[in-house]
Amino acid sequence: MATARFLRPTIVALTGIGLAASLSVMTTSAASAATVIDGPVNLGTAATYGVLGASAVTNTGPSVVNGDLGLSPGTSITGFGGAPNGSVNGTTHQTDAAAAQAQRDTTTAYDVAASLSPTQTGLTELNGLSLTPGVYSGGALALADNGALTLAGSADSVWVFQAASTLTIGSASRITITGGASSCNVFWQVGSSASVGTGAQFQGTVLAQQSVTATTGATVQGRLLARTGAVTLDTNTITASSGCPAPGAPSETTAPVITSGAPSTATAGTPYSYTVTATGTPTPTYTATGLPAGLTINGTTGVISGTPTTPGSSTVTITASNGTAPNDTQTVVITVQPIATASSTPTPSAPVTTPVTDATPTAAAGGGGTTPTGELAFTGSDPTVPLGVAGGLLLAGVGLTVIARLRRLAARH
Repeated sequence: MATARFLRPTIVALTGIGLAASLSVMTTSAASAATVIDGPVNLGTAATYGVLGASAVTNTGPSVVNGDLGLSPGTSITGFGGAPNGSVNGTTHQTDAAAAQAQRDTTTAYDVAASLSPTQTGLTELNGLSLTPGVYSGGALALADNGALTLAGSADSVWVFQAASTLTIGSASRITITGGASSCNVFWQVGSSASVGTGAQFQGTVLAQQSVTATTGATVQGRLLARTGAVTLDTNTITASSGCPAPGAPSETTAPVITSGAPSTATAGTPYSYTVTATGTPTPTYTATGLPAGLTINGTTGVISGTPTTPGSSTVTITASNGTAPNDTQTVVITVQPIATASSTPTPSAPVTTPVTDATPTAAAGGGGTTPTGELAFTGSDPTVPLGVAGGLLLAGVGLTVIARLRRLAARH
């Protein structure tokens, strides 16, 4: 029973603390979302190839293939062999066992890429998009002439594009990869044929069911792999992605979740700092609205700092984002209290003095102390009665003595 009596107020106190915390931090957060791809698509032995064709490989002009060049089961590779023709900075495998194995591995990779569940469907035009890692599908995918596509992620991020029919990359278009991501992990699975326009800057590995064509001056950071048709080049530079992560290592992007609690109270005129924290991959960035005057937020570190100027309470909305939907939003209250003022010290009052009738000491009756003149030492009883009795007896004695003396004088006479 004693234990129960002890625990009961403790539980009530903890419950109150929890309720207070929940009231001080008002959160309006959407659920976290994650897209997980089971690592980069495994290209097997095809990973070392910049160009791999099935029926033929044809080149015009001084194209450069930085990687292996292969053909299987066809027999015709033309337009290579030194200036003014193209060159290969790798090994050429023409209708040999290595090229045949690379084609089998290309088929496996194609099937894997086609089987992934899309993050987003119904894509057509890619121009102007900034896409987080994931699987994107559409019928015929296209990037317009002079168009731009941005892929924003981290070193482990993976993108897979599924084109049910064709892939058309327009002239002078550009694909940009940011955040430490690389062309190693960008894959284009194409149901029929792909073309890369004049002067385009393309990134990723094309896995085409039929043919691939790169027109004049296009550059490719990745690979052009054709399963059943030809690869056609014209004064291009194709660089097989290198230093890529091993297949099978999961790549995950996770929407941000704010994990920091309620901010502390600030004081006007005093430097203040509070750090917003959040989980998520890639690392989230931060924004805040409604901050008290004098405070700002660092979008990279999440630190709210500065010197607040005005007392009061401000409702602040904090948002964490990393390119993976949904963003996380939290509403908190930052209170700025007034500048502390020093309290006045009260003046001490003068001590009370007891008046004394006469400060001259006299010997008290019986010794052993002094009493002020004009006062009798207090003995525990009122001295008036015995003094009166003594006075009466003294007067009676004097009277008797006078009477006796008069009688003696009368007897003599």
